[in-house]
Amino acid sequence: MANSGGADDYNTEIIKEFRANQGRVGGPWAGITLILIHHTGARSGIERVTPLAYHPQPGGRFAIWAANGGSPTHPNWYYNLKAHPEITAEVGAQTFTVLAQELDGTARAELWPTLVSAYPQLAETQAKTGRQFPVYVLTRQD
Repeated sequence: MANSGGADDYNTEIIKEFRANQGRVGGPWAGITLILIHHTGARSGIERVTPLAYHPQPGGRFAIWAANGGSPTHPNWYYNLKAHPEITAEVGAQTFTVLAQELDGTARAELWPTLVSAYPQLAETQAKTGRQFPVYVLTRQD
């Protein structure tokens, strides 16, 4: 039987490593600050966990971006956060509730250079596609 869940299997391994090492992951993710977001499918209602890079923001908030590897489409988690913005997140060994808010044009434009400066590969990935990567800020609710 063919396994069509390549990305799911890859994410499962990252999630296991993340949880075993208080949020630290090796390989291509070594040195990248990762967050696990628990999001509910906009159509399916199924909870999923996705590892993402994040950039810390003032006030203990977290910026994430919907790069999807430079794909022409937004990742599924983007639509799930739009439908269900209150989610659970894991950072390091902590788990807490956050509210996900997509940044509008001006707020996104102000933050984008900071994200590209911290993650230079982000500009390269953005250049691969005609769509603008959405940026969310996650704010702790507890």
